[in-house]
Amino acid sequence: MIFFIISLIAGFLTVLTPCVLPILPIVLGSSVIDGGTTSRKRAYMVIGSLIVSVFIFTFLLKVSTALIMVPPEVWTYLSGIIIFVFGLSLVRPDIWSKLTAKIFSGSNNLLNQSFQNRNKWWGDIALGASLGPIFTTCSPTFFVILATVLPVSVSKGVIYLLAYSIGLALALFAIAFLGQKILLKFSNLSDPNSGFKKILGYIFIVLAILVASGLIKKIETKILDAGFFDFTKIEITISRFLGGDGMGDTLESAPTQTQVDANKDTPINKKNINKKPVDDYATFKYKEIVSPSGFVNGKAFKLADLVGKKVILLDFMTYSCINCQRTYPYLNAWYKMYKDQGLEIVGIHTPEFAFEKDIDNVREAALEFGLQFPIVLDNDYATWNAYGNRYWPRKYLIDIEGNVVYDHIGEGSYDKTEAKIKELLMGRAEKMGTYVSEDLVEVEQYKVFAYSPETYFGAWRNTNFGNGTPSKEYQDKFIIPEEPKRDTFYFGGEWKINEEFSENIGSPVELVFKFDAKEVYMVAESYQPVGIQVYLDGSLIVDTFAGKDVKSGKAIINDSRLYHLLSLPVNGEHTLRIIFDNPGAHIYTFTFG
Repeated sequence: MIFFIISLIAGFLTVLTPCVLPILPIVLGSSVIDGGTTSRKRAYMVIGSLIVSVFIFTFLLKVSTALIMVPPEVWTYLSGIIIFVFGLSLVRPDIWSKLTAKIFSGSNNLLNQSFQNRNKWWGDIALGASLGPIFTTCSPTFFVILATVLPVSVSKGVIYLLAYSIGLALALFAIAFLGQKILLKFSNLSDPNSGFKKILGYIFIVLAILVASGLIKKIETKILDAGFFDFTKIEITISRFLGGDGMGDTLESAPTQTQVDANKDTPINKKNINKKPVDDYATFKYKEIVSPSGFVNGKAFKLADLVGKKVILLDFMTYSCINCQRTYPYLNAWYKMYKDQGLEIVGIHTPEFAFEKDIDNVREAALEFGLQFPIVLDNDYATWNAYGNRYWPRKYLIDIEGNVVYDHIGEGSYDKTEAKIKELLMGRAEKMGTYVSEDLVEVEQYKVFAYSPETYFGAWRNTNFGNGTPSKEYQDKFIIPEEPKRDTFYFGGEWKINEEFSENIGSPVELVFKFDAKEVYMVAESYQPVGIQVYLDGSLIVDTFAGKDVKSGKAIINDSRLYHLLSLPVNGEHTLRIIFDNPGAHIYTFTFG
């Protein structure tokens, strides 16, 4: 209930943020663009379609993979074009009439007449829909709904989005209707022959250019830097007042061995799923796979098909997570050793990033890492939520009776996990009269010495952004300071900060990070190959210290995956500098080992 109220307030406050204030004239003028009268019906149409487009764009662009390959700039350009068209039709109706007469001739003449008539409903809907993407980039609460609520619970996410949209709609209606009353008091504005309609048209055209070019984001940044209209602070203050941070649970990679004791296994009972370890093991019945989005390397199945026949190791993973990748050799070894003795490993692939929802990307990763056990896509976090999970990776062992009897978060404890696997297989063998090998699998242990934290470049979680504004989407040119701080990233040149990732707009541009670790990885992607140069402590890195994706100090970003940049003999403090030779790279995270 608290977060519902916060979402409602956030929606209302969104109209007072710098990125929305400039386009309020469109909402204000939507019901008077013919100059002679005002119409509440038209305001309802414009604002209603805006709210609907907020929902549609949220689910198509942020939640589903329907438009995963469409660059986000496309929607910005489209919004700008639609606003520009409406402005042109107001400023020069004569030119617009001639233009549309050529485009819509003959049997389409009725469509031409309909478009020129500003009272037609479809024009209002098109105008309102073009504003939707703009209105969904200005509230930290909106980011939280996308990042932490929707992946875990679609139903809660929809409810909170609805609250956000209601608050936004109430504010917009208040502005529109108050503006109507003011405009009606000035008779010259009501004159259809006055220049008011043309003034609105020019405003539309200027705003269209600002939106399509991205300049509106730069204006927003300047306003916020000056300390004006920063209503997001009010929103965050309200959330804390109503209920702590009020933002729900976060999704995270499991702590590495240097952050916590990775050798702690989590005993389970119905009350302590996802809580701290206790002393005694308890059990609960397994949860079935819920609403799978696809099966990566085999036919569809249910856990119920395996219960009573197999011991099941359920592994929550996502392929670009370095913590998960370090467990793959053990999973592969166990699968090879114990598959014929009654073990089935089931990977539940719950994506951290949008590109990990693409089944082709997951199949390619499974092939690269040699994962032959069944992998199930959990794009909607349905199975993740059923188990109350919060971490990648996390392993549950299910005995032959269907009881979850073992739970381990993160890396490590491989000997304990394997011992538990053998114990359960022995129990199965007694019932089914089968044989279990006495040997333990020998796999080289990964020793993790990472001291630098996982670092995110997207606005959702870029809390250690050294020379920019965290938790905000915008585009700007950045200058790297002479003395960068440790565990803080710095951009040089022009970058665009998006929700999940940052994109280099210009070239060449730089990324600098002072770290303490042995291994450095970067999650990245690009729609076209982007070359990078990797420098360590001021010099182009030599192959001796390079990760497997770097040769002669250079690498190519093309696929959506984890890139191995550095592999040093011992951990230590160093400065990493990456130069991007051409624009278009989407960088998500740094992870360390």
